Amino acid sequence: MSEKTGTFVVTNVDEASAVVTDVEDAQVHTLAEHPDLERNEILDATIRPEPPMEVTWELVTIHDRRTIPVEHNPETPTKQARKLATEQSVGAVTQRERAGEGELHVLTVPPEQTDQAVADVREDDATRRQAARLGVDRVEIRADEGVVSVRYLPD
Repeated sequence: MSEKTGTFVVTNVDEASAVVTDVEDAQVHTLAEHPDLERNEILDATIRPEPPMEVTWELVTIHDRRTIPVEHNPETPTKQARKLATEQSVGAVTQRERAGEGELHVLTVPPEQTDQAVADVREDDATRRQAARLGVDRVEIRADEGVVSVRYLPD
């Protein structure tokens, strides 16, 4: 194996190691050591396998590090998001490009599970991986009974 340069989300950190996930291929890499990384940080970095067994990775260079906030906005989803939700079945997700930069994801959920769906989206590592892959600066979640709107937005 050789070095790998890409964008990674820090998905777990403890005293001895950290786990990062590549935003492009979702491959998980355990770093044997880490320089004060924090969970949910986004790293543009180069890593390489540690010899001799090459089961853990070494963080070679951090080119950039940042966070992408994932926030719940108390406003209701937009008219467009509510319309998309009514056009799909419960459990479905529709993705739309936004005018300019970013994306809109609309989830239709059972009304009684709306709050739990918001919490799940907010805590899901996939939300940050998608934001990093899109190159956006923040994620905004809006909800109303049975509808969860996830907006990936530039600053």
